[in-house]
Amino acid sequence: MIEAELKAHVRDPAVMRERLDRLAAGLDEVYRDTYFDTPGAHLEAADRELRLRTVDGPDGTRSLLTYKEARVDEASGSKPEYETGIGDPAAVRAMLNGLGYIEAITFAKHCRNYEFTAHERPMLATLVRVPEIDGTYVELETKVAGRGELCDALGDVRAVLAGLGIGEGDLTAELYTDAVRARRTG
Repeated sequence: MIEAELKAHVRDPAVMRERLDRLAAGLDEVYRDTYFDTPGAHLEAADRELRLRTVDGPDGTRSLLTYKEARVDEASGSKPEYETGIGDPAAVRAMLNGLGYIEAITFAKHCRNYEFTAHERPMLATLVRVPEIDGTYVELETKVAGRGELCDALGDVRAVLAGLGIGEGDLTAELYTDAVRARRTG
């Protein structure tokens, strides 16, 4: 599956939350993300990601292992994504370390997630704050089976964002990993 996703800076978080609350009930969660790479940063150099995420929310804690291939669309940063739930994150961390992967960066994201349907597609909007970086972001995504569907899906995502008051000038392809790394070394 390809994650057709756009991310944007939010100028007024309270207004954005109000608009999203009209679309669906929001769910507050905290993501604790650890990105793994080889000691030579080969995954990052190839625009790929390997992430272990633990999600704390009102329904408890769950963990996910995600692998993202290189971008298939430069403007949006959309990538093929493979994700699965895991029962024992400490065991997965030990496996990855045993295979030679190292923890490249770890940080937290405070999220409010909204699931809804728009343009006959399931959509996930996430209002995001990363305590280490300035600002609030909104991410909007849907999933498609192949590259042939990506352009139409991104058009639908752009239309929903426009309805939320997000313009093309608000969009960003900057990665949270890069922003956090820059803040830490800054």
